Amino acid sequence: MGQKATLKNLMQAAMVCALLIILGLFPGIPLGIIPVAVVLQNLGVMLAGEILPARYGTLAVGVFLLLVALGLPFLSGGRGGIAIIAGPTGGYLIAWVLAPALNAWLLHITGAAHKPAWQEFCWATIFLVVFVDAIGSIWLSVQSHMPLTAALASNVMFVPGDLLKLGFAVMIARRLRKVLH
Repeated sequence: MGQKATLKNLMQAAMVCALLIILGLFPGIPLGIIPVAVVLQNLGVMLAGEILPARYGTLAVGVFLLLVALGLPFLSGGRGGIAIIAGPTGGYLIAWVLAPALNAWLLHITGAAHKPAWQEFCWATIFLVVFVDAIGSIWLSVQSHMPLTAALASNVMFVPGDLLKLGFAVMIARRLRKVLH
């Protein structure tokens, strides 16, 4: 990869990191039964996994979470700090770092980005929805002293919204790929 391509990817990663910060301005919707809210920021993570190469998607989300860990209030509701990452929502945040790389890898090996949108959507569901919710549930179970089955069951509430956001991410990514590549 040449310097020009590397610079392009770094700029795109910075833009995705900025998008994550902007999406954090929208407050989360608390569910009441678990200490995890519905947020719009995972749309940015989904876009990172859809449009950026694996290492740059992870870089974008990793830099974002580093800024959050340093205390900058970039998470929904103006939250930040290492305590947030170590708290009940920490599993989702950790999964956010891994999900873009895993999804970009899956899109690469399946060629789903060049297949019909519904196929890309189905493949992306594995890492951008199921993986994030599973890791988040495990962490939530440990942090909240909740049975794992209850944590997994509570995550069912997130699935419709996550699938809707993923649908938007796939549509946006398909349009952006034409411009970016």
